[in-house]
Amino acid sequence: MKPGDHPDFFRLPAPPGRSRESTIRLDADGHFFHEGERVEHPGLEAAMHTWIARHPDDGRFILTNGYDWTYFTVEDVPYFVRSVRVEPDRVVLSLNDGTEEAWNPEKTRVSGDKLYASVKGGTAEARFDRHAQNALGPILEEAPGGRLAVKIGPRLVVLS
Repeated sequence: MKPGDHPDFFRLPAPPGRSRESTIRLDADGHFFHEGERVEHPGLEAAMHTWIARHPDDGRFILTNGYDWTYFTVEDVPYFVRSVRVEPDRVVLSLNDGTEEAWNPEKTRVSGDKLYASVKGGTAEARFDRHAQNALGPILEEAPGGRLAVKIGPRLVVLS
């Protein structure tokens, strides 16, 4: 059992002389920075993506590995769609934290030239990176009024 499994884990004070606030920042392109410097080690950056959570009391973004936790800053979204797998009746999103989930296009928004999907049971948002967004090309269509739509099986869903 990790300390993070204890119900009061997120309510315990920081270790003496430490703070739960940090200078860690996740930029709009999905890269972590600490004290203004990019986290260069690919293994550490990959691990940090898996540590993203929300504090259970205040809802702020935190990084937690089950043994310690800290607040961090998210510039745009906490998750990124890195690839998609188009199946006959659904699209599966592969996220930057190593998880996969079925895409709900009805819960997707378009902002400029970017797509944002609702993920993690509707508790977070993920932005499609260029590779993932381009992979949707075969199922994208133009809807009336020049809007963007996606065709999954027999369904045509207009993205908002």
